[in-house]
Amino acid sequence: MSNFELFAQVGAGEALTLEPGITLLRGLARSVELMPLIERVAAAAPFRHLVTPGGQTMSVAMTNCGPVGWTSDRSGYRYSSRDPLTDQDWPAMPAVFVALALDAARRGGFPEFVPDACLVNRYSHGSRLTAHRDADEQNFAQPIVSVSLGLPASFAFYGLARGGKGRTLALSDGDVLVWGGPARLVYHAVRPIKAGTHPLTGAYRYNLTFRHAR
Repeated sequence: MSNFELFAQVGAGEALTLEPGITLLRGLARSVELMPLIERVAAAAPFRHLVTPGGQTMSVAMTNCGPVGWTSDRSGYRYSSRDPLTDQDWPAMPAVFVALALDAARRGGFPEFVPDACLVNRYSHGSRLTAHRDADEQNFAQPIVSVSLGLPASFAFYGLARGGKGRTLALSDGDVLVWGGPARLVYHAVRPIKAGTHPLTGAYRYNLTFRHAR
């Protein structure tokens, strides 16, 4: 039995190394604490559906908080210190977000993590992310910290190449994934979200993705 299959046996907050550089922290985050802060961020920088350089509109709605935010349009993927929708600075990253990201990174074996960007993604029924890797950052020694809130998701890791079926991991409200080191540039995806209702997030799944961009 692989560590991916052992997921169901992991207790809340317990760290499970799925493979070198990838750690699962089940139930570490608390949506009741984080959702009001997400709503505050979205009030200043509204959710939007970005367009890829190829002209496709992303099914996932997103916004950002922190010194820089990730954005995309026909000219390319990039980080920017200002929200192109409002021409204002991105909202500050809430202290609770920072504390969670640092704690998760430390538990995942990356105590030197310094997040300067937090992507806030909102998934509705059918939303998905196709296989990709996070490669727009300047320092790949820093990990990715990904927090799942609300509706469950099926997350897939593909390794350093895009092909293959991927190894699927079921993520629930409060689960946190950390990947870095030899796994920093692995391809990963989110399968289409199934319809459902969560008491705190309604018909949505939210994801906080912390990165060191610059």
